This record gives sequence, C-alpha cells and structure tokens, in this order.
Amino acid sequence: MKTIRSKLIVAALAATAGLLATSAQAQQKQLTLCWAAWDPANALVELSKDFTAKSGVRMKFEFVPWPNFAQRMLNELNSKGKLCDLLIGDSQWIGSAATEGHYVKLNDFFDKNGIKMSDFAPATVDGYSTWPKGSKNYYALPAMGDAVAFTYRKDWFARPDLRAEFKQKTGRELDPPKTWDDFKAIAQFFQNRVIDGKKVYGAALYTERGSEGITMGVANTMYAYGMEYDNPKKPYDMKGFINGPGSVRGLKFYKELYDCCTPPGHSNAYMTENLDAYKSGQVAMQMNFIAFFPGISKDPQVGGEKSGFFPMPKGDKQFAQLGGQGISVVKYSDKQEAALEYIKWFAQPSIQQRWWDAGGATTHLSVLNKPGFEKSAPYAPVYLDSMKIVKDFWAEPSYAQLLLAMQNRVHNYVVAGKGSPQEALDGLLKDWTEIFKEDGKLK
Repeated sequence: MKTIRSKLIVAALAATAGLLATSAQAQQKQLTLCWAAWDPANALVELSKDFTAKSGVRMKFEFVPWPNFAQRMLNELNSKGKLCDLLIGDSQWIGSAATEGHYVKLNDFFDKNGIKMSDFAPATVDGYSTWPKGSKNYYALPAMGDAVAFTYRKDWFARPDLRAEFKQKTGRELDPPKTWDDFKAIAQFFQNRVIDGKKVYGAALYTERGSEGITMGVANTMYAYGMEYDNPKKPYDMKGFINGPGSVRGLKFYKELYDCCTPPGHSNAYMTENLDAYKSGQVAMQMNFIAFFPGISKDPQVGGEKSGFFPMPKGDKQFAQLGGQGISVVKYSDKQEAALEYIKWFAQPSIQQRWWDAGGATTHLSVLNKPGFEKSAPYAPVYLDSMKIVKDFWAEPSYAQLLLAMQNRVHNYVVAGKGSPQEALDGLLKDWTEIFKEDGKLK
C-alpha cells in the first residue's frame, strides 16, 4: 500500500509540476503592447488576433489616454520598467529613446529578415524610426502614419443659398480652401452664423497648453510662411529662423484665426475638444489628426456625405505637422525575441493592407501606391497628399523642454494676447538657446 500510495503521490506531484510549467510557458507567451487609447488602438487589437493565431503568443494591451500618455510611458522608460514589451511611442521621443537606450536598435533584425525601410514612405521613416535624423540607425518600424489636416461640413458647403451668398461676398466659390487666405474667409463667413436654428462658428483649432496641442496647431501656419526650427545648413543655429519674418507672420496669422473664427471658450482645446466641437455641429471646419478621420466618416451625426476632408492650406509654402508613431521593442523587456516576431509580422505587406482596411494608417508603399488607393476611403486622398508635405517638431533628447517652452510662448501670445509675435518668438529663441547650451550643443 505504501508503494502504491508513494507512486500516486509522485504522479500527482509530477502532474502538478507539469501544469505549473504549462502555465508558466503560457504566461511567457504573452506580449504587452503599450500605446495611446484611441480608435486606431482598438483596430490594432482586432488585427493582432492574426498574430496570436499564427504564433500562439497572446497579446495584452496597455492603452493610456492621450493627455497622460507621454508622462506615463516616459516614466515607464526612464524607470526601466518591464510593463511594455512593445511600445508605439510618439515621433518626438525617438531621440531620447535612442540615446538613453530605451529602444532596441533594429538594423540587424531588419537586415536578417529582409525588412527594408525603403518600402515605407520616406518622411515616416525619418520621422518615426531614425536617430540621428538623416542617418540609417533604426529604432522603430513606422506603425501609424499621421498628420494634421482638416474636416469640413460638406453638407453646409453644398447649400445653394450659402454658396450664392459666399460668392457674392467674396467672389470665391465655397469650396474646401486651397490657401490660408481662403481658409480665413470661409471661417469668417461661418462665424456666428445660424444654421438649422443653431449658432455655429468657423473653425476648431488646436489651442491646448498643457502638453503639445497649440504647438501642433500653430506650426502649420508658421511652416506655411517659411519658418524653420534652425538653419538647414548649420544645426542649432536658430536666430532668424525660428524668430524670422516668416515665423512671425505665421504666428500672427494663427492668432488672427483664433480671434476671428473659433467657438467661445475654445482656449485650451486639442484632439478631443475639437472632435466634440465638430461632431456636435458647432463648427464648419475642424483641425485634427487624420487618425480620427475614419471615425468621423462613420459617425452617426456627421459621417457619410455630411463630412469632407482637406489637407493643410498653402501660404508661401505648404506643409503639415507630422503626427504618428513608430513601433519599438523596449530594451527592458525579457521577451524581446517574441516582440521582434511581432514586428516581423506587422511589417508584412499583407498585414499593412489589413491595417489600413481596419482604420489604421499604413505608410507601406505597396499599399499607398496600389492603383485605386485614393478611392479606398473618403480621407485617403488627403492622407496621401498630407504625408508628402509633413514636417516635424524637434526630436532631440531634450524635446520635452523644447516643447514646453514653445507651448508657453505661443499660448501666451495667441490665447492670452500677451505681447507681440516677434516678442514671443524672440523669447522662444532665448529659451531654446539655454536648453541647447545645457545639452552641450551650443557654446
């Protein structure tokens, strides 16, 4: 009896050990992907089921609301935390993430697996993947192409009475604006107008101060009139570029738009506030990232034929503020091999096509250059046009300090009405000069 009992105990212990081992293996076969909480992230959850089906690796997702996303994720990286195996981080983070060793360098992995950065839109490779800029050191795969553009109330623009009145007042057709002057005229036309018994306003613009909002907005008009962050021929030589005549003109124009044509109280607005203003029928035009356009197309209040889309208007030049992110493997993950397999899966042209179809935004040229892509979604032409004209904010390791300085300076002028545009940008030059001196990049 003792022998039988002993054998039973040994068998039970072995079975328990087997179950524990199986459980541990299952737990190891799980990756956590961190990103912001928004519609594209939900689309990625669905798409990633294909990866799980093919690899057996379960996916867990940590999505953080946009207002808290940067602080939460940068704290995680700086503390060398193990929450994220994969991170879809903002383009501006690439400098600090690379120099501080937060992201795995992907060059060898790309070469080994035949992943070519030349297969992706050049602006997104430069914006999302490389550090230093202009180099071929890759720390991310382009994941979510994005830029700032506009939605407009196509149904309002199509009304014969409004079209006739606008033509009489301006001599122009009430069509999506091609220039910033056209934009202003249209915004003024709709400001305080009553449509269907409701007072409406010209445009919802980015004005938020706390994170990056107003910078992501005002940069578009500043680019349009010639602003450069620094001398293209001499890095960190900023005098006469960030505070030059074109920059001043662009900043002044943005304030004019804010003063003339935004809804009352629209003084601290970013993505969500602009969406709310547009979907509730308050504004004729809305500035926002293209990532939100799939949701707008399907929205029960403003979707379908009620909404249209247009890229950033022209000034002397035409540029759009780059948005979007790359996907990186976090250096502190103990599941890097599986995380790299996810990157390999995601880079496939067939998956990139499904990513676009699901409401994400591929930058893979096999999808973008496919005949008929322009007709694949109502916003597809604007996406294509915008990704050809994008420019980005600093991606320096000290980008957070650089961004905070610009947020404060331009918000104080545009929204609070303090000083002149020249004073605001002269002050910004002083701020940035001090930051780069502290970084040892200026004497």
